[in-house]
Amino acid sequence: MPARHQSRRRALQVLYQWDMRQPLLSLDDAMRAYYSSLYSEDQEERPPWDEFMEKIARGTLEHIEELDALLDRHSQNWRVARMSYVDRNILRLAAYEMIHTDTPGPVVIDEALELARRFSSDESVAFVNGVLDALRRQIPTK
Repeated sequence: MPARHQSRRRALQVLYQWDMRQPLLSLDDAMRAYYSSLYSEDQEERPPWDEFMEKIARGTLEHIEELDALLDRHSQNWRVARMSYVDRNILRLAAYEMIHTDTPGPVVIDEALELARRFSSDESVAFVNGVLDALRRQIPTK
């Protein structure tokens, strides 16, 4: 089983692909496409299915309306629809994990900031941190 950090990175990539191509692409299709991209002729075996990635990606989409409403409330002057595809999916994924899993809020925020550093911009890191910190303060402590 991959490390949770890798699973979060994979989930972000799947959600990004889904978001860019919805409604034409289902989450299952996005996952299959992602795994197909990991397979190459040089690698004889397909990588194993990532259960944690699937759990958080599916959970994020199952709760997307709730998550987007929360993110709209906690991101000053920014609607989710106006955010970059990468930033909004980092935020959605982190909000889902913070609210619907047992992962501590500070861990979720640190992981989201790592994703923002890798896939977005310096400004996005500060933005993601601010939104998630505001959200974390509204969630009962686990």
